[in-house]
Amino acid sequence: MVAGKKVAKESVLPSVCEDEGDEGGQEEDLGGIASRPVSRPRSLYSRGSVDGQRVSRSSSLQHSISSGHQDEEQTTEDEDKNEDKGEGEQQQADKEDLDSDLELDTFHNIKQAYDHTGQSRYKEACKMLNVIPVSCFLRNINQSEVNMMHCGLGAQGTKALAISLVTNTSILKLNLRDNWMEGAGAAAIADMLKENCYITEIDLSDNRMGEYGARALSSMLLENSTLFSVNLSGNHLDERAAKHLSPALISNQKLQHLDLSHNRLTDTAGEILGAAIAENTGLKALNLAWNCIRGKGAIAFAKGLEGNIFLRSVDLSYNGLGKDGALALEEALKQNNTLEDLNISNNRIPFEGAVHLALGLKVNTTLRILKMSRNPIQSAGCFAILKSVQSNPESAAEFLDFSDICVDQEFEDLFNSTKETFPKLQVKHGGKMNAPFKRS
Repeated sequence: MVAGKKVAKESVLPSVCEDEGDEGGQEEDLGGIASRPVSRPRSLYSRGSVDGQRVSRSSSLQHSISSGHQDEEQTTEDEDKNEDKGEGEQQQADKEDLDSDLELDTFHNIKQAYDHTGQSRYKEACKMLNVIPVSCFLRNINQSEVNMMHCGLGAQGTKALAISLVTNTSILKLNLRDNWMEGAGAAAIADMLKENCYITEIDLSDNRMGEYGARALSSMLLENSTLFSVNLSGNHLDERAAKHLSPALISNQKLQHLDLSHNRLTDTAGEILGAAIAENTGLKALNLAWNCIRGKGAIAFAKGLEGNIFLRSVDLSYNGLGKDGALALEEALKQNNTLEDLNISNNRIPFEGAVHLALGLKVNTTLRILKMSRNPIQSAGCFAILKSVQSNPESAAEFLDFSDICVDQEFEDLFNSTKETFPKLQVKHGGKMNAPFKRS
C-alpha cells in the first residue's frame, strides 16, 4: 500500500506542480523543474509555443528562469507591440517630413511665381476686358511715381489697371488725370484702393466720374488709412456728390489734401461741406476753387472753417462769397488759430467786405498768406487790410496779393511804413493809379 501510494504520488505531483506554476509560484516551480528534468521541460516547451510553432528552447528557458513563464508571454507581446508601434511612429514621422518638404517646395514655387508689380495680372486683365495694354504703364510699373495723364484709358482700361494695382507694392504716387474713366472706372479704382495699402497720392481729376464715382470713392475713404492726398477736380461733382463726401470727411482722419476745384458745388453743397469741415480732424489743405459757392453756402462754409482747428490752407477763389461771405469770414479769422493760407480771389467782395476782413485780421495771429486779387475792393479796401496788419503786433502776415487792383499813393506810403515793423511782408498789386507812363 505504501508503494502504491508512492507511485500515485509520483504520478500526481507533476500535474500539481504545473498548476502551482500557473498560479504564479515561481520559486517552487524552479525547484520542481530541477527535481524532474525529464517531465518538466516538456511542459515548458509546449507552453513556449505560439500559434503552433515552437520558440527557441534556450531563450524560452532562460527567460522563464529570470521572470517566469507568464511574464515571458506578456513581455513578448509587449515587445511585438512596441516594435509595431515604433515602426508606425517612424513611418508617420517620415510621412510628415515628406509632407513638409512638399509644402516647402510648393511655397518656394509660389514665391517665385508671385508678381509684386501686377504686370502679369494687368496683361491678363487687358486680354479679358479686350483692351490694349498701355506701354508707359508697363515701363514704369516698378517706379514709385507713375504719370498716366491723357492716356485715354476709358472705363474698361481703368478696370484692367485697377486689377493689377491691387497687388502692386511699388507705386506710391499715381496720376490718372483726364482718362475719361467716368463712374464705372472710378468705382474700380475705389475698390482697388480698399485693398492697396501703398498708394498715398492719387490724381483722378478731369475724369467725369459724377455722383456714381463720388459715392464709390467716399465709401473707400471710410476704409482706407493710407491716402493723404486725393485730387477730384473737374469731375462734375454737385450737391449729391457732396452728400456722399460728407461722411468721409467726418470719419477719415488720414486724408490731408483734398482738391474739389472746377466742379459744380453750389450753395447746398457749401452748407453740406461746411458742416463736415467743422468736424473734420485730418485735412490740412482744401481746394474749392472754381465752384458756385455763394450766399448761404458761403456763410455755412465760413462757420465750418471757424470751428475747424486743423486746416492750414483753404482755396475759395472763383466762387461768389460777396459781402455776406466776407462778413462770415471775419468771425472765422477771429476764432480760427490754425489757418495760414487763404485764397478768396475773384469772389465779388466789395469795399465793405474788405473792411470786415480787415477787422478779422486785426485779431488773427496765424494767417501768413492772404490772396484777394480781382475783387472790387479798390485801393481803399487794400488800404484797410494793410492798416489792420500794421496795427496788429502779433500778425503773422507775410504776403498780401492784390493783383489787378490799382492802388494810390496813400497805400504806397502806408506800405513803406509797415515794412519797418514787418520787414518780411510782401505786397503784390495791379500798379499805382495816376502813375506817369514811362517810355522804354
